[in-house]
Amino acid sequence: MPAYDLTPHPDHRGSAVRSIAVDARRGAGGVLRLDYRVRGAIDAVRWPEPAAHEFADLLWQHSCFEAFIGARGAAGYREYNLSPSSRFAIYAFDGHRDGMRNAADAIVTGQHFSRTADEARMSAVVRLDGLAQAPLWEVGLTMVIEEMSGAKALWALAHPEGTPDFHARDCFVARLAAPDAP
Repeated sequence: MPAYDLTPHPDHRGSAVRSIAVDARRGAGGVLRLDYRVRGAIDAVRWPEPAAHEFADLLWQHSCFEAFIGARGAAGYREYNLSPSSRFAIYAFDGHRDGMRNAADAIVTGQHFSRTADEARMSAVVRLDGLAQAPLWEVGLTMVIEEMSGAKALWALAHPEGTPDFHARDCFVARLAAPDAP
C-alpha cells in the first residue's frame, strides 16, 4: 500500500501527536482501503467513546480520521469522516463546499480502531460506487486531533495558504489509479 505522511497545519499543530501516516490502496469496484497510524502521547488525545456503527453528523468536531476523494477533472467529491467511536459520515459535494448532502453512492463496509499508550490505528474499508469507474482518484487524507487540553491539531497531506481548509482541491494530492482488470 502506498504510505503517506500527514503534516500539521502551521497554526494548528497541537503537542500530543508527533506523526501520522496513512496507507491507502484503491481496489476493484470503487473500494478504498485506509490504515491510519498515529504516534505520540496517545493518552493526551481526547478519543470519542465507543458507540454504535452508524451515521452521525459533526464527527469532525472531535478526533476524527478523514478522507476526501474526487475523480480527476471533476469538481465533485466525497468526504468520509471515520470516528474512533465507530460512527461515520459520508457526504457528497458538487464543488468546493457546494451542494453538501449525504452520499447515497458510498458506504463504510469495515472500520476498526485500536490504541496503545504511544500509537493509535484506524483501519477502514470504504466503497465509492459513484466514483468506481473513474480512472484516477485525487485524494486528500486528513485528521483532526482533539487534545485533552481542548486544543485541536489539524493534519493533512497538504495545506492551503492561510486558514485551514481540508476541502480545498489543492489538498487532494494523493493519486490512486484504478486497479488493472484481471
